[in-house]
Amino acid sequence: MAQLDGATIIARALKQQGVEHVFGILGFPIVDLAQVVQREGLNYYGFRNEQAASYAAGAVGYLTGRPGVCLTVSGPGMVHAVAGLSNAWANCWPMLLLSGAPDSYQREQGAFQEAPQMEAARPFVKLSTRPDSLARVPAYIEKCVRTALYGRPGAVYLDLPSDIINDTLAEDAVRWSPACPPAPRSLADPAAVETALAILRGAKRPLVIVGKGAAYAHAEQEVRCFLESTQLPFLASPMGKGVVPDDHPLSVAPARSQALQEADVVFLIGARLNWVMHFGLPPRFAPDVQIVQLDIAGDEIGTNVPTAAALVGDAQAVMAQLNAAHAAAPWEFPGASAWWTTLRAKMAQNAEQVTAMMHDDSVPMGYYRVLREVRDYLPRDAIVCSEGANTMDIGRSLLLNYAPRERLDAGTFGTMGVGPAFAIAAAVVHPGRRIFCVEGDSAFGFSGMEVETACRYRLPITFIVLNNNGIASGEAQLSDPVQPHVFTPSARYERVIEAFGGKGFYVTTPAELTQALRDAAGETMPTLINVIINPQTQRKPQQFAWLTR
Repeated sequence: MAQLDGATIIARALKQQGVEHVFGILGFPIVDLAQVVQREGLNYYGFRNEQAASYAAGAVGYLTGRPGVCLTVSGPGMVHAVAGLSNAWANCWPMLLLSGAPDSYQREQGAFQEAPQMEAARPFVKLSTRPDSLARVPAYIEKCVRTALYGRPGAVYLDLPSDIINDTLAEDAVRWSPACPPAPRSLADPAAVETALAILRGAKRPLVIVGKGAAYAHAEQEVRCFLESTQLPFLASPMGKGVVPDDHPLSVAPARSQALQEADVVFLIGARLNWVMHFGLPPRFAPDVQIVQLDIAGDEIGTNVPTAAALVGDAQAVMAQLNAAHAAAPWEFPGASAWWTTLRAKMAQNAEQVTAMMHDDSVPMGYYRVLREVRDYLPRDAIVCSEGANTMDIGRSLLLNYAPRERLDAGTFGTMGVGPAFAIAAAVVHPGRRIFCVEGDSAFGFSGMEVETACRYRLPITFIVLNNNGIASGEAQLSDPVQPHVFTPSARYERVIEAFGGKGFYVTTPAELTQALRDAAGETMPTLINVIINPQTQRKPQQFAWLTR
């Protein structure tokens, strides 16, 4: 009977559980494991920093519904990857972190890179565990995948001592586990479905908020059917964009603040009343707003605002329930209502203000002028990854999405440095698609070296850096002392990608940006467009501060 080493057992178990993509950095004790992963037919991508590798693993979980895997060395490597665990935890994305550890018999002896890895992971994961024997490794991996997927999705950590990776075992002694099936799609209480519809039917100023939970659940057809049959106005959360196309006539995104502030009934579909949605509290929401809430996790129901109707279940399954119940007793919110009249007037007013900024050809350019040019160039099926303060916030309204799971950004955790990793994840999940990573110069600095990773694997990513010389704003030149928020003026970030065989563009005018976007489309290697903008340019005046206090 053939002998199998631990690395082979781990790789085969991952493949058996439907894992396709592994991201990491080689080193003790996982050098052989990464090579075996490739030999067993999984895709391994070597990164330059474990943080970025772990961000990519989480993004794969969101994009595919099957966990991505981050593979790291022990000690510092594992600790760096806690960044990705925390990001997946906050966003409710399934991912696995597998980290090497010293030999089991060296535990508590001060071994090389020994650290409390399971304890470090535990605050951000659904499960932190370590195999008790080589024979049971497949069972542990199956449980890790199942735990990451079932219920509210999230991150899982598996500690891999060096002796587990390197020991051998007779093949017939390995306890192989069958593939974990997709998570069951749970239904809501039928009485709650009827209550929810009754509340929405009686609303004078209803609003639907579509969150990334609906995108993860692949509920796009059901959500669109519900909106179009009820004619309710909707807003999308940042990564809920595209579940229903951003240009759909029922979208009231340009009137977001007024819609939230005056709605008397809000239906949350896979969205949470956290800081992104201003906690559902005044002054951003009406004090007497009624909340209808659909969420996979029962413990999310009623967070910050009591819920008038609780729909606990899978978004796709529950929206199908709502559609069936609505079809049995149909109704439609009137398009000539005072609420729709108010929202349309506000949308027109905001659109007029933004249009002037988008067509301002002043040099150096402002955010709106640059992002308009990018928007007009993007293919309709482009995948957009975005981060940075103003770049991301303004981009949410200007860079439209027409299908779900085509926007990735800093998300619930507000994590900077995710852009290149997310873009790489999108490129490996969707080979051949155009991927655009649009970010500020500060955000680019966190993970900018990953452009080498993109070049090494020849991934068709266009990086667009809006360069204002600093964090949120910059200065035209350095002062003495250098201000804390200021970076090197007009830094030549495009030269970074050129060092690795990519194509860089340095842009200062609208005409140069137009040409750079066209030229980048013809390149077979990744590209980076470094757009010099006015260091003092900002968002249009806002009714409220970005963070509700």
